[in-house]
Amino acid sequence: MPVFQEPITSPAHVLLTDSRFLSEPAGTLFFAIKGERHDGHQYIEELYRKGIRDFVMEKKSVASSADLQLFTEKEDVNVWLVDNSIKALQNLSAAHRMNFNYPVIGITGSNGKTIIKEWLSGLMANNFRIVKSPRSYNSQIGVALSVWEMNASHNLGIFEAGISLQNEMQNLEPIIRPDIGIFTNIGTAHNEGFRSKKQKITEKMRLFKQSKVLIYCKDYQEIDEEIRIFLKAVNPGIELVGWSVKGSGSILADVKKAADFSDVTLYWKGEDYQLRIPFTDNASVENAIHCAFAGLILKQNYAKTLDIQEYFEKFLQLKPVAMRLELKQGTNDNYIIDDTYNNDLGGLTMALNFMSQHHTKRNKVLILSDLLQTGLREEELYQSLADLIKAQEMELFIGIGEKILKNKALFESSSKSKPVFYETTKDFLESFKFSTLQNNLILVKGARKFAFEKIVNKLVQKIHGTVFEVNLDALTHNLNFYRSKVGPKTKIMVMVKAFAYGSGSTEVASWLQYHRVDYLAVAYTDEGVQLRRNGIKLPIMVLNAQPDSFGNLFEYNLEPEIFSLRNLKEFLSFLNNRGEEIPEQVNIHLKLDTGMHRLGFVEADIKELLEILDVNKYLKVASIFSHLVGADEIEHLAFSKMQIKSFESLSAKIISALPYQPLRHICNSAGIIRYPEARFEMVRLGIGLYGVEAAGIEQESLQTVGTLKTTISQIKSLPKGETVGYGRRGVLDKDARIATLAIGYADGYDRGFSRGVGHVLVNGVLCPIVGNICMDMTMIDVTDAECEEGDQVIIFGKDLSIMKLAEEIGTIPYEILTGVSERVKRVFFRE
Repeated sequence: MPVFQEPITSPAHVLLTDSRFLSEPAGTLFFAIKGERHDGHQYIEELYRKGIRDFVMEKKSVASSADLQLFTEKEDVNVWLVDNSIKALQNLSAAHRMNFNYPVIGITGSNGKTIIKEWLSGLMANNFRIVKSPRSYNSQIGVALSVWEMNASHNLGIFEAGISLQNEMQNLEPIIRPDIGIFTNIGTAHNEGFRSKKQKITEKMRLFKQSKVLIYCKDYQEIDEEIRIFLKAVNPGIELVGWSVKGSGSILADVKKAADFSDVTLYWKGEDYQLRIPFTDNASVENAIHCAFAGLILKQNYAKTLDIQEYFEKFLQLKPVAMRLELKQGTNDNYIIDDTYNNDLGGLTMALNFMSQHHTKRNKVLILSDLLQTGLREEELYQSLADLIKAQEMELFIGIGEKILKNKALFESSSKSKPVFYETTKDFLESFKFSTLQNNLILVKGARKFAFEKIVNKLVQKIHGTVFEVNLDALTHNLNFYRSKVGPKTKIMVMVKAFAYGSGSTEVASWLQYHRVDYLAVAYTDEGVQLRRNGIKLPIMVLNAQPDSFGNLFEYNLEPEIFSLRNLKEFLSFLNNRGEEIPEQVNIHLKLDTGMHRLGFVEADIKELLEILDVNKYLKVASIFSHLVGADEIEHLAFSKMQIKSFESLSAKIISALPYQPLRHICNSAGIIRYPEARFEMVRLGIGLYGVEAAGIEQESLQTVGTLKTTISQIKSLPKGETVGYGRRGVLDKDARIATLAIGYADGYDRGFSRGVGHVLVNGVLCPIVGNICMDMTMIDVTDAECEEGDQVIIFGKDLSIMKLAEEIGTIPYEILTGVSERVKRVFFRE
C-alpha cells in the first residue's frame, strides 16, 4: 500500500469531504477531516467497501487509530498523510488554480455576494463559458471545492469568498487568486469573529492582494479608507474602481427611481453609460452597479469584442435570485424539493445531497432540465450527468429540454423505471400522467428559461394563504451553538415531540439525523413509529410509553422511559408474555423525580428497582435522567442546584449497582446555559433548537427557525363607529382600513390576541388585531400600513419575535409554537 506525503498527486477528479455524498467512487479522492464532533476517519472503511481507493488522512488521527491497518495488505489503495486535511484540500485546489490563465472574478463582503455572482453569470452567459461557485459555496471547504471545478473548457471564473474569523482569507486568496475583485459592502454578520469592523474589512480585503482591479462603492467610507491605507500598501498597482452615488470622486453612478424600475447612468473614464434595472431597492441597485462595472472591466482588459451596449440591455431582464431550496408537501402524499431557476452541475449535486437527507424511505424522482452554460462539451456534460444520477438510485428520471432529449440514450439505466423525456415544459405538463406519482420525494431542478415553477405549482398541495416556514440553516446554527456549549464529550438528545415543537417531526428529525445528533426523544410511541417509517435510524426515547403501545415500541426499536415500579413491572410483563424469546438487550431510560413531582422514581423505590434490574439483566439502563423545574428562572437557582445534587446522589446509587456506566442527563435547553456543571454525559435540547433561549441569557446567539406567514384576503375602508367581527367587539374609534387575514384560531392563532391585544407585521408596520379572532380569519387595522390585497403578513418570525407574542397573552413561547395547527402547511428551506 503506497503512503505519500504532500503534494497530492491523485488522478481522481472528484474531491469528497462528506462520506454521505459519495457518487463516483472510482474517481473520488476522500479527505478525512477531524472536526470538533465528527471525524471523517471513522468512515474510511465504509468508503473503501463502496469503491474509493484514494484517501487523505491526518497524521495525528491515523497515529491513534487502526485506519492504516485496514490497508496493509491492499495494493490498490493510495494514502496521503497530512498535518491538516482542510489545508491539504486548499493546497491542492490552489495548485489546480495555477493551471488556468483566464480571468477570475472574486467577490467578498457581508451581503450580496451570491446575487452578484448569479447575475454576472446570467449577464455574461452568451459571451463566456463560466465556472462559478454553486449557490453560496464560499467557506474554507466550499471555495476549494468550487475552484476545483475549473477546467480548460472555461474562459471565465466567478467565485465568492466568505469568512467568519480572522486569518481565514489568507487561506482562500491563493485558491481564488482573483484578477478582478468586487467588495460588496460591510455589515454586522460574524462581528464576533473580529476585534473590530476595521479588522473585518482588512481581513476581507486580503482576497485582493494580487488582483489587478477592485470594484467597490466609495460611499462606504470605512471600506474606502481601508482600501487606500491597507490595500494600496500591499498591492500598489491595483486599479481602484470606487464608484459613488453621492458625487464623491470621479467615478459616478446617477440613479433615478421610478415606480418599478431604476435608470442608472455611469460616468467612467470620460464616458457615460445608461442601463435600466427592474428594481428600486437600494441593495439591488448597488448589486447591479457592481455587475455593470465588472462588464466594463472585462471589456477593457479581457474581452475587447464584448458589446457593452448589448450587455447593459440585459439588465432589464434581471430577476430576484432564488436563494432558497425548499421542501414542500405535495399532492398524492408526495414531497417536493423546489430548486427551480438554478441549474448547473454543482447546484445539482448540492440538491441531490439535500434529497438524500430527507424522507429516505420514499422513492426518489428527479425532474431535470437541460444544463446551460456549463463550459463542458455536450457529450461530456450529459455523460457526467447520467453517471451522477445513476448513483442516486432514482425510481424515475424525467428529462426536459432539447439537449437532454438528444442525449437520452445516455440515461437509459439512470433510474429503476424507464426514464421519460420531453422537449419542452409545456409538452411535459400536457402529456405526463401526474396521478402516477405517489408517495415520492420529487426534486424539481431547472434553468430559469424552462419555467419549472409551473411544474411545482402542479405538484404542490394547494394551500390556503397561511404557511409555517422552517429555516433549516437556522436550525443547524442553533444546534451548533449548543454543541459549542456542551463540548465534544457530551452527547445531545434532541426533543422532537409535539410535531417537533410545531416545526414538523419527520423533516426536522431527518435533518438532525444528517447532522448526527446522538438521540431523539418523542412524547408518545406513535410519534416514534412515524419517524421509523420515514427512515429515521437514530436511537429514540419515548417519554410516555403506555402498555397498549409496548408492541409497537418493541417492533420499531424504540426505547421507553421507565418512571415507576408499576410502569417497570408492566413492561416486564409485556416482554415475558410476548411468546417470543427475549432479546439479549432491551434499552430503557430511568426517570428520577428530584422535585418536579410529575413522573419518576423516588429514593424509596431505588432498592426494589435495583433488585428487579439484577434479576432481569437483559434490561440495559441506557440513561438515567431527571427534569429541572425552573432552569429558565434565576429565582429558582437554589432549588435547581438542590435538584442537581439530588440527581447526582440517586443516580450514583443506581450506577454503583450496575456493571456498566449509563448516560446521565438533567439539563434542558435553559439548563445547558445556566448550569454547565450539570451537563453530565448528555443534555436534552428542546426549545433552544427552535430559536428560543429560555434562560434569557444568550438569546442573541440563536437564530429564528420558524416564521408564520399569512396573506391579506380583502381590505375595506370603514367609517368611525362601525363594528368588526363576531359579537361586534371591534368598535372603530376612527375611520380605518380593515384587512382580513387568512388565519384563525383553527390554525393555532390564539383568540387571546383578539381586540387589540395582538399585533402582526404588515410591510414593516405593526398593525393591531380588530375584534375577535375567528376560526379561519382575523381582522387587523392597516390604516398606517401601505398594503394591498394579496400582501404577505408576518404573524411571528425574525422581526416579530415569538417571545413578544407570548408576553402579549401571558403565556410561554412553547405554547405558541406547538399550537400552530397541522393544517398549516410547512415549507422547509435552506439558503
